[in-house]
Amino acid sequence: MDDFLDSLYPEITLETDDILMTISVKKDYSQIEDLDKRKEEFIKDLNEFIKEFSETHESREFMAYFD
Repeated sequence: MDDFLDSLYPEITLETDDILMTISVKKDYSQIEDLDKRKEEFIKDLNEFIKEFSETHESREFMAYFD
């Protein structure tokens, strides 16, 4: 099943000193021709994703892991 999803959605792994996150990108950014605008749109979507996640019960449950 993972191979099937890999063929549907490209993945990117983002890493900082504190976080390693692999993201499957569902949105088709190819419609945005300008690379800088495409990048800007992706970053905007990523920020919205993080904001939405921070407001969910799951984010609280995840932080409880560190108790």
